[in-house]
Amino acid sequence: MASTLTNLLYHVVFSTKERRNIIESLFRENLYSYMGGIIRGEKGILISIGGTQDHIHIFIKISPDVSVSHMLKCLKGNSSKWVNENKHSKIHFNWQIGYGAFTVSQSNIEAVIKYIEHQEEHHRKQTFKEELISLLEKNNIEYDERYLWI
Repeated sequence: MASTLTNLLYHVVFSTKERRNIIESLFRENLYSYMGGIIRGEKGILISIGGTQDHIHIFIKISPDVSVSHMLKCLKGNSSKWVNENKHSKIHFNWQIGYGAFTVSQSNIEAVIKYIEHQEEHHRKQTFKEELISLLEKNNIEYDERYLWI
């Protein structure tokens, strides 16, 4: 085959450091737009983004020459810097150290978009902890709960 043909879709989730409720609705949309710009700058496509005060879900398409870890390092580092430089948070803003990244098949795109768009509603019934553990289990990812919340 003469060219590289891919459809690398990822549902990514991560929280604020210590799951602090600091992603205020006043700057949330601007944060999401800024993160979309970072993703585009790293040759990715933002499909959907949403979350609550303590965590975020991002549905992205990544270029085959950009690793998930590189994308997330750029995304988390640059967005934290932006929040702090623009004084959008009363306390120093950081994301948690790790993240969850789950591959998505083409047939599930609409379901993932709907899931991300309804995060506020979804979290009236389920905590972030319950949600993350459910995602890990649905994706057959082994984990040690002691290290999920660092």
